[in-house]
Amino acid sequence: MIIILLGPPGAGKGTQAQKIQNSHGLVQLSTGDMLRAAVAAGTEVGKKAKDFMEAGKLVTDEIVVGIIADRIEEDDCKQGFLLDGFPRTVAQAEALDKMLDQKALILGAVVEMKVDDEALVDRITGRYTCADCNQGYHEVNLKPKVDGVCDNCGSTNFNRRADDNRKTVSSRLETYHAQTAPLLPYYEAKGVLKTVDGMADIDDVSAQIKDVLSALA
Repeated sequence: MIIILLGPPGAGKGTQAQKIQNSHGLVQLSTGDMLRAAVAAGTEVGKKAKDFMEAGKLVTDEIVVGIIADRIEEDDCKQGFLLDGFPRTVAQAEALDKMLDQKALILGAVVEMKVDDEALVDRITGRYTCADCNQGYHEVNLKPKVDGVCDNCGSTNFNRRADDNRKTVSSRLETYHAQTAPLLPYYEAKGVLKTVDGMADIDDVSAQIKDVLSALA
């Protein structure tokens, strides 16, 4: 089973990817992790990637897909894998499709985690964590039981990510809609696009995705 998760930054793709990995035995593949591993291992495609990186250039789509092609040959991917954060453009999707065809592999589903932009901005800009135990909170939706005190460890120290501000989040959403959202009609035309409500509770989103994957089994 091969699955792609699509959705804007902050939609919760990473959380759901981990749940899918645990429940269905699919390997979650991160292009960033694979890229670093290929460079470190000195593979042929890793050497090409290193040349681009050392020159301060973006690694080409061809190289990224080549790294994915190498990675999915490993034993832990035999039962399937999950891509989160790739492809980001139609060109990347086309390159990925070509590689999968060459390996006689079939893309099972592209799961879109659909969200409301303004609600997502509020969700992201309101989140913060305990500096000591990393317990997550939100200014509106998940406050500590005692204001200013972590429920988990009792710490009074909290952190907020520097890029969790309205301007940065809005910019990332604009980039998503410009570059990645065109993937939706692309995959819809192929009959593999499935949409879930990404604004629902985490467990509800998981249940929706489980239904999608169960239909593929």
